[in-house]
Amino acid sequence: MADAEALLEPLIPALRRYAYALVRNHDAADDLVQDALERALSRWSLRRPDGDLQAWLFTILRNLHVSAARQRQRRGPHLDLAAVSSPGVTATQEAGLEMQDVLAALEQLPEEQKSLLLLVGVEDLSYDAAARVLGVPPGTVMSRLSRGRQRLRSILETGRATLLRRVK
Repeated sequence: MADAEALLEPLIPALRRYAYALVRNHDAADDLVQDALERALSRWSLRRPDGDLQAWLFTILRNLHVSAARQRQRRGPHLDLAAVSSPGVTATQEAGLEMQDVLAALEQLPEEQKSLLLLVGVEDLSYDAAARVLGVPPGTVMSRLSRGRQRLRSILETGRATLLRRVK
């Protein structure tokens, strides 16, 4: 297990970034990473020693996220009546508004395009590594990535993702 810990520990920050990009909540992202690491450790003997460990972990994390999303969809929304929402502070800088627009536009993309954009654009995975994570051929990765980027651009250009109106 010491070998597994030494190999897994440097990959945890990348897993946390990817998990946060998927769920948009630090606590939920940490839980997702913990579940992914637990699953990886429990199935450590099943991994291919010559395989890409990072791609294997991203695959586990993404599969857990997709499974949880499907489960939430079947069960319906969770309503926590005891939780009190704290007042939010809106961004006052242009960059903050643009980031909100990009995140909102990203949420409008289909899951396969969103995951692919996050893996290649944020986590800087190669097309081959992203293909292994998603279980698709590299050509499919390239076409989905192209369509995802194009759709994200069109959403941002048409302004359908705008959360706040800009007054100049």
